Amino acid sequence: MKIVTWNINGIKARIENLLAWLKESDPDIVCLQEIKSVDEGFLRLEIEAMGYHVETHGQKGFNGVAILSKQSPDEVNRGLPGDDSDEQARFIEAVFSVDGGVLRVVSLYLPNGNPVDTPKFAYKLAWMQRLEAFAAERLTLEEPLVLAGDYNVIPEPIDCHDPKVWEGDALFRPETRTAFRRLENLGFTDALRAVNDRPETYTFWDYQAGAWPKNNGIRIDHLMLSPEAAILLQSAEVEKHVRGWEKPSDHVPVAISLAV
Repeated sequence: MKIVTWNINGIKARIENLLAWLKESDPDIVCLQEIKSVDEGFLRLEIEAMGYHVETHGQKGFNGVAILSKQSPDEVNRGLPGDDSDEQARFIEAVFSVDGGVLRVVSLYLPNGNPVDTPKFAYKLAWMQRLEAFAAERLTLEEPLVLAGDYNVIPEPIDCHDPKVWEGDALFRPETRTAFRRLENLGFTDALRAVNDRPETYTFWDYQAGAWPKNNGIRIDHLMLSPEAAILLQSAEVEKHVRGWEKPSDHVPVAISLAV
């Protein structure tokens, strides 16, 4: 089963790219972030015509996540638990029946957190703490779980072209990276790094300053696997070429294959 995460950076702006990519890549499950659309405005008909079931958790103008799947989910949960006052659409979980049990897949869009001297950084860290609590609870089910999305976290210096450029940024602050390590230390595996330890392995290139042609990128899109999912991991790759398409997102798809 091929599972992919992709920050699409606006479904309306990127629908043609998405449809072309779905035809080329042929994923089984797609976790989208930053759909920037209310649920009723999501361009589902074009996607459904390609054989995908669509589940969204959107809001007007920004944020928003979705899960596209060839197989209809048995259960869908929207919103990260732990703060009923949080109205930002950043989390959706789907449960699928697979041979021998179930597969849980989450599409998440973790807050950016900049500027760090504003409440945005505190919100980011609080959101990560809630994610850790959710993940710890789900681990007790002992099921394959994939936490896929745009984490807005640069885990290590190797994950950016120039660590000095990112010093002090919310994506690379020690507090952020420590929170990410706490998630890993629960028992989650960073799928891409489990099979690829090469430098200059990025998933995001800014639109500014020639970042793409210079390969000045960062790796912030991750698929984190529970132990039950990690033992099923067959491959992981960055579909980097999509960044070179017309009107691209600044992120590219990151894909894994699980033996389910």
